[in-house]
Amino acid sequence: MNNLTNLHTLAITKVKRMAMHPDPTRISRPALFLVLFYLLATSAQAQEQAYFPDPNPAIQQRIAEWQDLKFGVLFHWGPYSQWGIVESWSLCPEDLSWATGARKAPFAGDYNEYRKTYEALQYSFNPRQFNPTHWAEAARKAGMRYVVITTKHHDGFCMWDTKFTDYRITDPKTPFSTDPRSNVIREVFDAFRKEGLWTGAYFSKPDWHSDYYWWKKFPPADRNANYSIAKYPEQWAKFVEYTHNQIDELMSDYGKVDILWLDGGWVRKKTSEEVQQELSEWYEGSRWARNAQSQDIDMEGLVRKARAKQPQLIVVDRAVPGPHQNYLTPEQHIPENGLPYPWETCMTMATSWSHVPNDVYKSKAEILRKLVDIVSKGGNYLLNIGPRPDGELDSTAYQRLEEIGAWMDVHGKSIYNTRPYQVWHEGEHIRFTQSKDGKRVYVFFLETPPAADVVIESLSLRPGDTLSMLENGQAIKWKTGEKGVSLRLPAAFMQSAHPVRVLELKRAG
Repeated sequence: MNNLTNLHTLAITKVKRMAMHPDPTRISRPALFLVLFYLLATSAQAQEQAYFPDPNPAIQQRIAEWQDLKFGVLFHWGPYSQWGIVESWSLCPEDLSWATGARKAPFAGDYNEYRKTYEALQYSFNPRQFNPTHWAEAARKAGMRYVVITTKHHDGFCMWDTKFTDYRITDPKTPFSTDPRSNVIREVFDAFRKEGLWTGAYFSKPDWHSDYYWWKKFPPADRNANYSIAKYPEQWAKFVEYTHNQIDELMSDYGKVDILWLDGGWVRKKTSEEVQQELSEWYEGSRWARNAQSQDIDMEGLVRKARAKQPQLIVVDRAVPGPHQNYLTPEQHIPENGLPYPWETCMTMATSWSHVPNDVYKSKAEILRKLVDIVSKGGNYLLNIGPRPDGELDSTAYQRLEEIGAWMDVHGKSIYNTRPYQVWHEGEHIRFTQSKDGKRVYVFFLETPPAADVVIESLSLRPGDTLSMLENGQAIKWKTGEKGVSLRLPAAFMQSAHPVRVLELKRAG
């Protein structure tokens, strides 16, 4: 029994660490194998126990309303876009392939000089083509219902007019500060609200520019605070105050904010046992936390003050199980069977979170199939785009948004305000959703069926029910049998130009 308990705890720890990984696609195969082994050994309960519903009924209702939105857009943007490198992580003094490999430009072999050169990107950041109205209109036409944007990533550069640091886009040292659109977060939030979308503020809890987090008295050792918080509590208190003050600005001066999306899950309160476990794993060479320690930023107080300004605020304290992680955010992957609580897959439209020249974008078919797969399992899809250094989006991104919108204009009712059907799929290429009252069921074909005659075992139809193509209302012939419902799909269905085709079942009465 003790061994099973230890495995159970270890499984949860491994899942948490994978969730905190900046890019799960770069997790090694041995690490993935170990996690799979632990999960199989401890059962699915290890995942299910990681969610704690917010006790406030009003917030629970707001989360349910967010679940109706289904589709959102995420923007990673900052001075790093000028180099076309991974956001922030090249500053991390850990031997990580996505960090050290990104250190391009001058001084790539000298960490201290590299950091100075990176932070000097502030002095050349001048995105004159920034057009949030264009972004918002394109997102709305694509069927997106909410936006999340990086107000501050781990590098600490602030995309709003904060009063608590000069490392910001509105500081006189930043060329764009003279532009009337320089308060980027205000411009983005205002533009997206006008298009009817919810607004979300991505905010990094760690701040690698702040002297309160990476104190210049010591060199940084890893992604964590670089000094002993227990030994220098007054320095940490300044960081907590700094963090609360910045979030208070965003909650006070930028209109209604619907989502506070907190990243950097290693900044959290930890028990001494958790810290010792992380340190022992670092010494064994299996963990990045050389300077592991409890990093308590008083989340309870932070959320209380934020909701005093924004009573309906959804808080997403990523990878930190507790009441302030209102929904979970699997990164760059879709859970095989969904999750039994509110969740959202955040995923890049191209291959990188931030702008990379000549990046390769996913096709419209791949994006739509992922959207349907996620929604059929009860999740939301947050699709990321990295704006260019001049402030515009790549033409391919706009093209994809237009293509997605053409499909959503016809099929959106099968996505929005839906919930999972009694089963989320049948076979590899069929998915289901249903209206919240159960009176309509939607059947998605992710690929063209090999023949017009199809049997669906998971679908039950009764006299008076009708089945039709969602795109044109054409009736579908059907009959029930021992193995399920037999369909005869018309030529218009088989020849449809849409990469994902949808049938609508309307229940009689």
